[in-house]
Amino acid sequence: MSDSSTTDTWTVYGKTLSSRFFIGTALYPSPEIMQQSIKASAADVVTVSLRRQSPGQQGGNQYWDLIKSSGCELLPNTAGCHTAKEAVTLSQMSRELFQTDWIKLEVIGDDYNLQPDPFATLEAAETLVKDGFKVFPYCTDDLVLCQKLRDVGCEVLMPWGSPIGTGLGLLNPHALTTIRERLPEMTLLVDAGLGKPSDACQAMELGYDAVLLNTAVAQAHNPVEMAEAFANAIKAGRSAWRSGMIEAREAASASTPTIGTPFWHQK
Repeated sequence: MSDSSTTDTWTVYGKTLSSRFFIGTALYPSPEIMQQSIKASAADVVTVSLRRQSPGQQGGNQYWDLIKSSGCELLPNTAGCHTAKEAVTLSQMSRELFQTDWIKLEVIGDDYNLQPDPFATLEAAETLVKDGFKVFPYCTDDLVLCQKLRDVGCEVLMPWGSPIGTGLGLLNPHALTTIRERLPEMTLLVDAGLGKPSDACQAMELGYDAVLLNTAVAQAHNPVEMAEAFANAIKAGRSAWRSGMIEAREAASASTPTIGTPFWHQK
């Protein structure tokens, strides 16, 4: 986990970033609104899906040009894959097309809640790391799975807050906190399920290094304004965590001391 006392820049797989907001590129009303939202987010990293859009796809040149013009690092993802083999093959295609060894690994195990398959995710991650990929695995908030993904060589983990696209926020803050405490050396992002800026702020207050989201911005009534709202929330949460928040307590504690304070009694 990286830190900085001045600019708060941080390093992910050897690349220095100044934003802790990873933003997706799907579901926007138009390519132009997508571009404006990315700019408003001040994100350094955008996710792209080979299955949804490839640089060489007929009619996709405008989309791809807008992605490149953002100046952001690309994080291709394996959205839509259901087996480790499928995810590995798509990762290799993405590396060739997008010219990056970064990959957001998604292997879906349940089509109803889009929960990642922990066994296939671990299998694919191990194969991809050996093949030189810098893997960003999307996983559940299971500590043991996260430990095993670390053990096969992942330097970044992305446990979910809640199922993709639900907007339910952080369903299990205790599990996320446990992962943060037990894996202090890992770069951790909360990925999926964030619905409002306060959810992102909460994730950062738990000590997470960044958040990744798409739907909450892309499907807002005003995606551009929402992107800016999330960016501000992420900064606020990060500042709160770095500043050292007070612990919650059951009993009230007066903020104004009474010792030495004169009391006037009316006769």
